[in-house]
Amino acid sequence: MGIKGLTKLLADHAPKAIKEQKFENYFGQKIAIDASMSIYQFLIVARRTGMETLTNQNGKITRNLCLAGTCLFLHLTLDIWHLVWPISHLQWILNRTIRFLEAGIKPVYVFDGQPPELKKQGLAKRQVFTDLYSKREDATKDLNTTVETGDLQGIEKYSKRTIKVTKQHNEDCKRLLRLMGVPTIEAPCEAEAQCAALCKSDKAYAVASEDMDSLTYGAPRFLRQIMDPSSKKTPVMEFEVSKVLEELELTMDQFIDLCILSGCDYCDSIKGKLASQILHTQQV
Repeated sequence: MGIKGLTKLLADHAPKAIKEQKFENYFGQKIAIDASMSIYQFLIVARRTGMETLTNQNGKITRNLCLAGTCLFLHLTLDIWHLVWPISHLQWILNRTIRFLEAGIKPVYVFDGQPPELKKQGLAKRQVFTDLYSKREDATKDLNTTVETGDLQGIEKYSKRTIKVTKQHNEDCKRLLRLMGVPTIEAPCEAEAQCAALCKSDKAYAVASEDMDSLTYGAPRFLRQIMDPSSKKTPVMEFEVSKVLEELELTMDQFIDLCILSGCDYCDSIKGKLASQILHTQQV
């Protein structure tokens, strides 16, 4: 997920392309959001701050009492599965969407379609790693241990290994958003590519995601941390792609090549080579 070393590369070599913005600065703008990435974020935070949520008898995170009332208000059908299916992702996406609407921001949630053929090999590798890890160690047990000891780095590490965004998560969120009157789109393939297409056709102002490879799809503006569920005070990081290319003295094709060589979802990185080293080689 993402481009290895790209954030540091841009901070070091293209600082003028990055600026901090207040959340409220996007009043009146339509933002195309990588929905699956956002749900993944929410699930990690919910796992990390488990004491703030309710769990069922199996220890799975379930509903917050405030969310239950909101669900009733929105006429969600409270089937019996709601009592056992973890729905903390609904709490987070509901709260964040309400904040968008209160700030006059128009969110459009874009969900992943089928992964492209080139990406399936990378996904298969991740699944092999996950299977090996589950046989070698109990990730959930390790997570519980790190929570007890207050090891924040360990919590982050093991949370990511025990969390997966499922089809049910996506369907839950689509249903909630539609009941709220918020537009959702299912991309034919990658959500980031669809988000970029919306921006390039002036149907959205910017792409919102934590996945840095969103920059390679050519959207004029890319936003990080706008979906950050951990703090209302976290600034939004805005990347302007034209300034990225200008600062790095690269064409868009060269920038894409740099990202591919650094390592992405479609291929491995060059062993022992950082993005900054590859950039220097490309500029010489």
